[in-house]
Amino acid sequence: MLTVIGEALVDVVNRPNQPQQAHPGGSPMNVAVGVSRLGHEAEFIGRYGDDDYGSLIDEHLRASNVNLPVGADGKKTSVAQANIQPNGAAEYEFDIDWSLEQAAGELEYAAQRSTAVHIGSIGAMLEPGASAVLETIAAAGERALVSYDPNCRPSIVPDASHARAWAERIVPHTDLIKASDEDLLWLYPHRTVEETAKAWLKAGASLVVVTRGSMGLWAINKAAAPTGVQVPAHRVEVVDTVGAGDSLMAALLAALLDRGIEGASAAGKLAALTAEELREILTFSAVAAGITVSRAGANPPTRTELDAALAELPR
Repeated sequence: MLTVIGEALVDVVNRPNQPQQAHPGGSPMNVAVGVSRLGHEAEFIGRYGDDDYGSLIDEHLRASNVNLPVGADGKKTSVAQANIQPNGAAEYEFDIDWSLEQAAGELEYAAQRSTAVHIGSIGAMLEPGASAVLETIAAAGERALVSYDPNCRPSIVPDASHARAWAERIVPHTDLIKASDEDLLWLYPHRTVEETAKAWLKAGASLVVVTRGSMGLWAINKAAAPTGVQVPAHRVEVVDTVGAGDSLMAALLAALLDRGIEGASAAGKLAALTAEELREILTFSAVAAGITVSRAGANPPTRTELDAALAELPR
C-alpha cells in the first residue's frame, strides 16, 4: 500500500482566448492518481470540502481507484488559479486551507501499515497540516519507503528560508527525493543543484532525482556517485505543463514498486541501484511526464498508455 499525504484542490485553468476550465489537482493528489493508474494500490489522505469542487475531486479520485480513508469536511475546497502562458507554462495563484484534524487517526494508522508513503508540495510546508505530515513520516520511516517532492510554491510559502527549514526537517526522514532545478535553486541560491542533491544524500536520502525541464532528468545515489546519471526529456508537442512533475513522481514510485523497492529495505535498495537501472527508471518516468504535457491538465497516463509510448522508443 502506498499512502499519499497532502493537498487536494481544483485547478481553475485560464487560457488565452479560451473558456475557463476546472480540473481536480494538487500535487500529492495527482501522484496518488498517477500511481493508481500505473497499477499499484494507492490511498490518499488530505482534505477537501463538501461542495461542488470537493465532489469533483472525490469523483476524480474514485474514478482512478484511489482509496479514500478520509472524506469531505465542512470547509471549502482549496482552489488554484492556473494561468497558462503562450508557451504552455502554468503560473499559479492559490486559495488554500491545509489542516488535518479529521485525518489524525488515519495518519497514525498509515504510519504503522503502509509500505510506502509519499509527501510534498504545499502539504509538507504549510501549517497547521505540515506538522502532522512530518510526524507521520518520522513514525513510518523505518518501515516504509518515504518519498518527498518539495514542489515549492513561493506564492503560498514566500519565505525561502522558511521553506528551506521545512525541507531540512523532512529530508533526514526520506529515502527518495524528486525536485526540480527551480526548486533547488530557490531553496539554495548560492550553490548548484548537484551540490544540493549531494548534500541531501549526506543528510539521509538514498536517491535524489532532479528534473531540469527540456534538459531532462539527473539522478544520484551512492552507487552512481559522484557524477550521477542523466536521461533526456521525452520530446512531445506541449499543450501545458500542469501536473507534469506529479506524473513523473508517480512513475518514479511505480517503477520502484515494480521492482519491489518498498518497506524497511527500501533505503538500501535505492542506494544500490546501478547506473543502468537508474536510466531505465528515469526513462520510464520521463515518458510518463511527456504524455501528461501533451494533453490538457493534470492527466497522468495509464499503464497501457505508458507501455505503448515506451514501446515506440528507439532501441
